[in-house]
Amino acid sequence: MIDKTALMSFLETRLAGTGYFLVDLSVSASNEIKIEIDSVEGVDIDYCMELSRAIEEAFPREPEDYELEVGSAGLTAPFKVRGQYEKNIGNEVEVLATDGKKYRGTLRNVDDDGFAVDIRTRVRREGEKRPVEVTEKKRFAYSEAKSVKYIFEF
Repeated sequence: MIDKTALMSFLETRLAGTGYFLVDLSVSASNEIKIEIDSVEGVDIDYCMELSRAIEEAFPREPEDYELEVGSAGLTAPFKVRGQYEKNIGNEVEVLATDGKKYRGTLRNVDDDGFAVDIRTRVRREGEKRPVEVTEKKRFAYSEAKSVKYIFEF
């Protein structure tokens, strides 16, 4: 079986300074390796092929045969690492909170403890006939969100 720790170390070194960051690395019992990467500008297929070749060179298939898949994290997949949150500051996101509520809004900031989303809601103020739209900043700790994902609309 491929050494996941050695592969992780290789990837961190290889991705350093490239603008790409590791989103996920999985190694199954049958030696199926799946690597997800991302960057602020998106993921270039040529870079995925280059990274795949570099892995195959550093970890030859002769001692242990493995299946390798290198790709992007996916546009609408839930965020897994802080880099994905940072990449999407200013974009519309959907937050599924641990209490089961869904929130939709603009991701505003990210820090070590969590993130904040501007959520637009309609509120009927006392004395007014029609509801008005207000923006409320809602802060989430990472542990308070089951999933957060980018909302892709066209």
